[in-house]
Amino acid sequence: MPTYDYKCNECGNIFEKFHSIAENHEFHCENCGAKNTQKMIGAGAGILFKGSGFYVTDYKNKKPVEKPKAEKPAEAPKKTEANK
Repeated sequence: MPTYDYKCNECGNIFEKFHSIAENHEFHCENCGAKNTQKMIGAGAGILFKGSGFYVTDYKNKKPVEKPKAEKPAEAPKKTEANK
């Protein structure tokens, strides 16, 4: 549910109310109690990115990642007449 700003036409007080769009929007002023209030046009809400690493999981890498080549196993020493 959004937060709306209201202005009292009697005293000029500006206050916020948190309610649904379908709810009645005639509120009494919090300062003087007058019912003569007007809903103000707001700037709206910005985009919020929550969490860490959203860009890592949402966008594919352009370059394929190369896997490192496995090292060759060391060769066993050759048996010679002297090593027997």
